[in-house]
Amino acid sequence: VDRMMLRLPVFGDLVLKGTLARWTRTLSTMFGAGVPLVEALDSVGGASGNIVYQQATAKIQQDVSTGTSLTLSMQSTGVFPPLVLQMASIGEESGSLDQMLAKAADIYEAEVDELVKALSSLLEPIIIVVLGVLIGGLVIAMYLPIFNLGKVVG
Repeated sequence: VDRMMLRLPVFGDLVLKGTLARWTRTLSTMFGAGVPLVEALDSVGGASGNIVYQQATAKIQQDVSTGTSLTLSMQSTGVFPPLVLQMASIGEESGSLDQMLAKAADIYEAEVDELVKALSSLLEPIIIVVLGVLIGGLVIAMYLPIFNLGKVVG
C-alpha cells in the first residue's frame, strides 16, 4: 500500500517528500544529539511512517553496522533521491552529517508546504462547484413539485 502511495500521480510526490522530510529530520536530530548512527537508524525507520522507507532503513542499518558508509548503503536501497544522497555524502565527508540532513529536511519541508498550498488552491474551486451542484439539486428537488402542482391545478 505504501509503495502504491508513493506512485500516485498527484499525491505520491507529496507523500514522498513528507516521508523524506520526516526521515532526514529524525536522523539529523538523533545524530546531532549524540546517538550513534546504528542506534539512530533503529528509530528513524519507524518515524518515517512508510513501510518502504522502514525496510530501506533496516537494510541501511545492517550495512552501516558492517562498516559500509551511510551514503553507499542509502544508494544501494534505490529509494533515496540524489539530493538526499549528495547531502549525506557531503555531511559524511565534512563531519557535519546532522547539519546537512537538517538542511535536506528543511528543503523537503518547504517543498511539502508549497505542494499543500498548490493542492489546496486547486481543490477550492472543485469544492465550490460540487457544493453548487448539490445545493442546486436540492433547490430543484424542492421546487419541482410546486411547479408541477401549478400545472395540475391550472
